[in-house]
Amino acid sequence: MYTVAVKKDLIAQHYLIGGDWGVENDPHSHHYVIEVRLEAADLDQHGYLVDIVKIETELDSIIDYFGDSMLNDLFEFEGLNPSIEHFSRIVCEKLLVPYYSPRIGSFYCQDLGK
Repeated sequence: MYTVAVKKDLIAQHYLIGGDWGVENDPHSHHYVIEVRLEAADLDQHGYLVDIVKIETELDSIIDYFGDSMLNDLFEFEGLNPSIEHFSRIVCEKLLVPYYSPRIGSFYCQDLGK
């Protein structure tokens, strides 16, 4: 099994909605790490799993878009609580849909705290 991972981080702000979440209802920052992992049993004809530069470029555009933003103000979060779960799904859809294939093994976005 071959695995390639690319990891970057960003800081974004949000506040939780739809419940009494205490201080989480107030605007605050989180440090997020986004890691993309691609896995496959074999390599392509050039000996690569994927074009890492393409993945890094796509991930940089994700970081530029979400970094230093108020997640609640972005259309992707309209009507949604900007939880780590929703954020992970949204980032995954933006980043990995163009690369979808059976080679994709995992993706995760980790909240490192305030």
